[in-house]
Amino acid sequence: MTINNPIQTIEELSLNALPCLQQILDDGWVLRFAEGYTKRANSITPLYPSYEDLTQKIKRCENTYHGFNLRPIFRLTNEPRLEIIDRTLNELGYQKQDLVSVQVKDIKKIDFFPDRAIVTLDSDISEEWLDRYVHAVNTPVQHWNTLSTLLDIVPHPTCYAMLKDRGRFCSCGLGVLAKNYLGLFFIATAEQYRGRGYAQQLILAMLKWGKNNGATQAYVQVEAKNINGINLYNKLGFSEVYQYFYRLKPE
Repeated sequence: MTINNPIQTIEELSLNALPCLQQILDDGWVLRFAEGYTKRANSITPLYPSYEDLTQKIKRCENTYHGFNLRPIFRLTNEPRLEIIDRTLNELGYQKQDLVSVQVKDIKKIDFFPDRAIVTLDSDISEEWLDRYVHAVNTPVQHWNTLSTLLDIVPHPTCYAMLKDRGRFCSCGLGVLAKNYLGLFFIATAEQYRGRGYAQQLILAMLKWGKNNGATQAYVQVEAKNINGINLYNKLGFSEVYQYFYRLKPE
């Protein structure tokens, strides 16, 4: 597949892979709402070129989010075309937070050699998978139902992966397949089992699943400050394509 704009391609794929509860399209911008669960699902992404007055448009977005009782959050990639938006938001007092590295790997050739651990791959979410994930990352209880709803409405084929060693839960993750891309999300390892290579085994099994189901590329979004995660994905052959970050106005 020929890609003219890899950033836009992956942005579209990732926004679709993890939907929100409500969405508004406004002059090339995507406004997402999910009752405050995650910045990604409750932020404004300038996905396509915009033609309206920038300051007025930002104000309109602010009013919209206030109407949902949510704090306005902008999610910007490091594309040159977004520099004027970034600069304007900075002048309006929006603070930059949470730099994320978006990385891609070719998976047309990949092998997985199972270790002593057992990886299960299911097309549907289970109560156990959800329970293991929310406890592994300490998701606040008030967001559990929202997360469950969001996962129930993912519009593409999914792979809910869970790794256990001698019957004990170690790692879990979600793969979402669209076009020929496998997106990796919600990769989490129980705190007491971190640093033992379980996440790598889990991801390799997910990549093999993606390859077997027609994926030729895989992508992942990992916080730049997560050095262990960055090192793991680099070890697995992922390389950075672009970055994104958030702009938030102090409450």
